[in-house]
Amino acid sequence: MRTGAAAGHEGYYHEAVPYHSDEELLAVALPFLLGGVAAGEPTVVSFGERTAALVRAALPAGSTVTFLPGGDLYARPAVAIRSYQRLLAGYVAEGAPQIRIIGEVPRAALGATWDWWARYESAVNHAYDSFPLWSMCAYDTRITPAPVLADVLRTHPRVATADGEHRPSETYTEPKAYLSEERAVLPDPLQSTTPLLELVDPSPTQARHAVYGTDPGPLRADEIEDLVVAVSETVTNALRHGRPPVRFRLWSGTDRIVVAVSDGGGGPEDPFAGLLPAAADGAGGLGLWITFQSCNHVTFSRAPSSFTLRLTAGNPHFGG
Repeated sequence: MRTGAAAGHEGYYHEAVPYHSDEELLAVALPFLLGGVAAGEPTVVSFGERTAALVRAALPAGSTVTFLPGGDLYARPAVAIRSYQRLLAGYVAEGAPQIRIIGEVPRAALGATWDWWARYESAVNHAYDSFPLWSMCAYDTRITPAPVLADVLRTHPRVATADGEHRPSETYTEPKAYLSEERAVLPDPLQSTTPLLELVDPSPTQARHAVYGTDPGPLRADEIEDLVVAVSETVTNALRHGRPPVRFRLWSGTDRIVVAVSDGGGGPEDPFAGLLPAAADGAGGLGLWITFQSCNHVTFSRAPSSFTLRLTAGNPHFGG
């Protein structure tokens, strides 16, 4: 039997926690966590170092709350979804009637890469709905930009507040509708410069060789290998499922490599493309899912007669 605000609810109970001070965060987090402990439910914290220390210090000694390394877990949205699904499935297999998790995305996610984290917050409403999960996603309003907070309220069905209220979000938008919207993507400053390399209708092999032939700079060997996999999948998808011409452009900066692959098609129709594995008949869906796990940032851009996938290896925060 489920407990707390989620009592009687089936599936995923997803709440946002916009807070204005550390005291407000603790006013929400502590009752949530201690209620889970009292009910014998798996109770998890997935915060960054500072916020995790704040909560840990406020909990009674010996509290059976699990702390996850939030920074590692939230490296990439598709990786976070896959990791959480495995975690939740394990708890369910052990007989958990409800699972409680409170977490936060890294502060860096609130900037240049927010577009794919906004998609993550929307997609998980579907991705976790087969689990008896009650989760809270904390956002510090002192550092969270107003447009991001607007997205938070659109991607979370409910809001939890420091006064103990659990209310519906007035602007919540169903995932399929939200994910089908065109989202503004910040241009990488490298894209305002001349590409280091430009190819038209390249084969996947040519695209892979182009990445291998680029000076990796400070990027690790595994980051280059991941980019090679992503580029190969992206070019293959463009050739198979897009429309000619396929245009490959590559830029190299001091801390990242950026690749843009464009074709004349409209891009994937699946609103969950990249974040979840596609159905067996989903065109290009598996390749996109692999790509989202291989790069530090992936963006979609649609124009009247083209679709562009931008891949970033290295630092995706534009030097931030």
